[in-house]
Amino acid sequence: ASQMALQGVLAALYEREDSGLGQFVETNLALAAAGLDPWNQMLEMLRQRYPGAFTAGAPFDEQLRPATSFTLRLLVALTSDGHWLQFSQVQPRLFKALMHELDLDWMFDDPEWSTVPEFADTDQRVRMNEILLAGVRSKTLAEWQAIFDRNPNVFAEVFRRGTELLHHPQVEHDHQSVEVADLTHGPTLQPAPFIAMSTTPHGPLTSAPALDADRDVLERWTAVGRSGAAPAGPAPSGLPLAGVTILELGTFYAAPYGATLLTDLGARVFKIEPLEGEPLRNLVAFPEAGGAKAMQGKESIAIDIASEEGREVVYELARRSDVVLRSYRAGVAERLAVDSAALLAVNPDLIYLDAPGYGVDGPYGHRPAFAPTISAGTGVAMRNVGQMASPAELQQLSLAEVRLASVRLTVGSNSGGTQPDGIAAMAVATAMAMGLYMRRRGLPGQRMLTTMLLSSAHALAETMIEYAGQASPAEADPEVLGFNSRYRLYAAADGWVFLAAPSEREWSRLVSALEPWHRLAEDARWASEESRSANDGELALELEKVFAARNAQDWETDLLAAGVGCVVAEDTTMETSYMGELGQQSGYLTEAESSIFDVYPRVGPLVSFSRSATQSLGGPTVGEHTEAVLTEIGFDAARILDLRTRGLIN
Repeated sequence: ASQMALQGVLAALYEREDSGLGQFVETNLALAAAGLDPWNQMLEMLRQRYPGAFTAGAPFDEQLRPATSFTLRLLVALTSDGHWLQFSQVQPRLFKALMHELDLDWMFDDPEWSTVPEFADTDQRVRMNEILLAGVRSKTLAEWQAIFDRNPNVFAEVFRRGTELLHHPQVEHDHQSVEVADLTHGPTLQPAPFIAMSTTPHGPLTSAPALDADRDVLERWTAVGRSGAAPAGPAPSGLPLAGVTILELGTFYAAPYGATLLTDLGARVFKIEPLEGEPLRNLVAFPEAGGAKAMQGKESIAIDIASEEGREVVYELARRSDVVLRSYRAGVAERLAVDSAALLAVNPDLIYLDAPGYGVDGPYGHRPAFAPTISAGTGVAMRNVGQMASPAELQQLSLAEVRLASVRLTVGSNSGGTQPDGIAAMAVATAMAMGLYMRRRGLPGQRMLTTMLLSSAHALAETMIEYAGQASPAEADPEVLGFNSRYRLYAAADGWVFLAAPSEREWSRLVSALEPWHRLAEDARWASEESRSANDGELALELEKVFAARNAQDWETDLLAAGVGCVVAEDTTMETSYMGELGQQSGYLTEAESSIFDVYPRVGPLVSFSRSATQSLGGPTVGEHTEAVLTEIGFDAARILDLRTRGLIN
């Protein structure tokens, strides 16, 4: 929600440079959270549209056995010295590389295993999962890291927790953790600002202010006042980023969806794709469904940019663009001559945003970065799963116990509500909006940088800080029900509720509201905050009995009316909620058009304006706009035919 608020404000300020008018900008937590989901909303749309053809499938069945190949591609495994690793061998070449390092190449030629990692039989999938787990467990972490250094197509992140991210090798290389002197806590170590800029770098970071420390600013502003003439005629109400052009060089979700967010506000995005198309397009079973959300609103140009003619097209589009968005691994853009130096030479006014997983160089710049690896490496996953065994304890687990523990971590790494792809994409959109506004105010073009790693650090800002005397942050209990008795899930008679009553005021309201069912005020164990904390486990048991006596909806109705945070915990997925009752009742759903999906429902723009418009567009097929865009930039029909004949465009 913070990122969507920033994008809305920056877009409104950008528009104000032309109109001279302010306006009201709005977003909210529930709507903004819809942007975290990479593609499941599209799959839910397909399930609703073709109920006989598709069913919703969990990654594991009721016996916690892997139900899809993704549990093999996104393998979570344990080393021999007790360190969890998150692999992301999503693409075929990456999975084959892992199989080679495990000496399992022979399986591709064996009739029993030749379809690996795709198996129709669950038992065979379980056996394959155990073979991979055993293979990873045959080596120490140091031995695996040596493999990662030798083979760039094999990589796994170590599962970190707490503030370990601040000491990640890439974070240290890029100076992305900074010391800030805090008025209360003294020296602190925190994440650096999530946008790095070459021409206008951030200044020294200062402490959070003391309460009411800047009242004099308000007094000075009040004394100055503001005045302005009312506009003549109707106020303009177009798209706030109308006229902005973005050239997108990159694949998958974390950077491209950032450009998608700005198409909702009026930006025109040229999506440069390989001839066979963005790999995300065909990552799931239904054609185009995997990339549909990240493609919305864009124009697709499928061209071989490794060729001289392909680079010419990129250069010509760069001349006509305001922003270049690049998300290749380190070294790729330089090899293709579409790096920041090359394109800023073509157009010095460009905002050139690098948005890799890790960085543009350094120890991890060349690593493949997918959402689960970033989730593991930043500590997002461990934040989701709560307490886990120590490395020494993990070394004693049987293979079956390792497999069950890996299920828990797999779910933690792939939670839709804490999706590093979505987190990073929102940071990308904010960075581009900021660069556009700064340039609109007269600043020059420049290089900018966001990373999935640092964006996720900011998403964890509540606990991503170190200082002397720091208390340990709250962790979820072993069952991942919540942080304590007053901030957790409870089973009701017919489902679940989440109770959020952490403060003294909310506790008093809860006690009063529960009087008809339980007289909590009469028990000395709950008389003070100190005693409640000391007897937290017993209080949870008491509240379990209370909540089990009534239906979930009754608890929500009565406790919300009493000013206590308590809601039904819906027994469904995020995508089902957004593409169903929540989306419909809240007005989040709009309709878009697609040559693949016809007219289909999608979650609409995640920010709105009192005066400016927004739009909800569908996505293109591979190369749908190649010929039209080439014509627009001056290629005649004969030259376009020549490029097609030579296999340089699609």
